[in-house]
Amino acid sequence: MSKAKPSYTCGLDAAVDVVGGKWKPLILWALHDGTHRFGELKRHVSGVSEKMLIQQLRELEADGIVHREVYREVPPRVEYSLTELGEALNAALTPLGEWGDTFMELILANKSKEPVA
Repeated sequence: MSKAKPSYTCGLDAAVDVVGGKWKPLILWALHDGTHRFGELKRHVSGVSEKMLIQQLRELEADGIVHREVYREVPPRVEYSLTELGEALNAALTPLGEWGDTFMELILANKSKEPVA
C-alpha cells in the first residue's frame, strides 16, 4: 500500500508538513553544528523518548532533510547530519528561533495568565 502524495496550497504548508511537531525543529537545531550519533542527539533533545526520536529521524530522512550514515563495524555506529536541504531549512528557522528568544518572557507570561471566560 503506497502513501498518497500530499497536496500543498502554499510553501508554508509544505514547510510545516516537513518540520511540524514538537521534536523536529529541536532535532534540526541539535544538528546545526554538525554530525551527531544517536546518543548525542538524545542528550541534546531533552525530553524526547528513544522511540519518538527514531520515528522523527526516519521522517526527516524520508523528506531528505537528514542524512543517516551507517558504519559497518563492531559495535555498529550510526551518524546523523543535515543534508543541503536540511541546512537550508535550518537557516529558514533561525529567524523564528530569534523571535522566540526575543519574546520568550512575554510568551511565558501570557501562557500563565488565567483564561478569560
